[in-house]
Amino acid sequence: MRIRDRRAEDNPDINLVPMIDVILCLIIFFVITTTFDARSVLKLELPRADGERSESKTTQLSLLINAEGRYFVDDREALRTDVESLKRTIVEVAGDDRERTVLIRADARTPWQAVITAYDALGQLGFRRIANATAPEPRPAAATAEPGR
Repeated sequence: MRIRDRRAEDNPDINLVPMIDVILCLIIFFVITTTFDARSVLKLELPRADGERSESKTTQLSLLINAEGRYFVDDREALRTDVESLKRTIVEVAGDDRERTVLIRADARTPWQAVITAYDALGQLGFRRIANATAPEPRPAAATAEPGR
């Protein structure tokens, strides 16, 4: 008669399936609850200028040019940096409305040729209301303090 040794059968198993399920659920939760903001994607350093902010009643078409010379029309990126590709992207976003104001937001480090290409594409499409976004000049601390204090 053979007596079986039960200690050999008591090997503990680590089941990884529940742990993988929990990790996948956490990843899905964080992906769904994350908010995506267009301003966080593009880091622009606008040129500085003094002036009054204009208040427009119509919706503006936003044309962003980053430091590398890439174009973004509202939320769409132009595939290439040539005039024809930029014109196609603008037409896709703006449609037939040529009376909208176009706000060009170019990084201060943007090559000047990229800005001229944007003006050229807008002019060829018939846009006449074009505005440039700038950042206000920083005021010195001494100028903002009240005199006599």
